[in-house]
Amino acid sequence: MYYFLVSIIVGLVIASLFVNVYFRVKVMKAYKKLVQANVDFGTVHIFNKKRLEKEVLPRYPKSKEDILTFVNHIQYSIKMGTFIVFLITAFGMVLMYYRFDY
Repeated sequence: MYYFLVSIIVGLVIASLFVNVYFRVKVMKAYKKLVQANVDFGTVHIFNKKRLEKEVLPRYPKSKEDILTFVNHIQYSIKMGTFIVFLITAFGMVLMYYRFDY
């Protein structure tokens, strides 16, 4: 049981690194397009879709798809990262109770 839990935690850490690299590449591609188009918006707009649609998208109608892609990738990467950290923490807590006593 101990080795199984340790291998799950190691696998989740590796998955976390993979997710980080994958979304970093995706986000940076979308970010590059936004910088080239001189699109400017704040962090508030990333986490509040209504404000994004009301304040940012009307100002940059040509970059609407790129803005939405960027925001969706940021939000999804945060959700995936949070979920993986939660799983690592949960399995770590279980591992604390099923470890070998040396």
